[in-house]
Amino acid sequence: MAQHVVAPLAEIPPGSRKLVEAAGRPIVIFNVEGRLFAVSNRCPHAGGSLVHGKQVGLLQSTEPGHYSYSRPGEIIRCPWHSWEFDLATGKSWCDPATVRVRNYAVEVAPGAKLVEGPYKVETFTVSVEDDYIVLTL
Repeated sequence: MAQHVVAPLAEIPPGSRKLVEAAGRPIVIFNVEGRLFAVSNRCPHAGGSLVHGKQVGLLQSTEPGHYSYSRPGEIIRCPWHSWEFDLATGKSWCDPATVRVRNYAVEVAPGAKLVEGPYKVETFTVSVEDDYIVLTL
C-alpha cells in the first residue's frame, strides 16, 4: 500500500481535526487526546461532510436511569442527519454490520525516517563547467 505524507503533526494538535487529500480522496484526520484516527470525509448515508460533524463519546445504559459515558471524542456525528460512526473502526451505530465510513491506517513518522525512504524522487546529475550549471537528463 502506498503511503502519503499529508501534514506535520503540529498542524493537528489534540482536540483538533484536519481535512487532507491523499490519492484524490478527501480524508479527515482527528487527534483525540494524542490518538490519531483517519476516516473518509463522506458520510455513507447521504454524503455529508464529516469534517463538520460533532465529536461525541459513547453513551451506554444497562437499565433505565443508569448510564455510562466513555470514549469521549471517538464518535463522529454527521452534521446532516446525525448518523454516528466509530472513528476507530468506521462502523455506524445504527447498523454496524453493514453501514460504515471508510477508515484508514494513520501513523506518525519522524522526518528523518521519511528522508531515508521508502519514498523515491527523480534525481539528476549536476556538474559545474566554468560559470554555467549543466543538468544531465
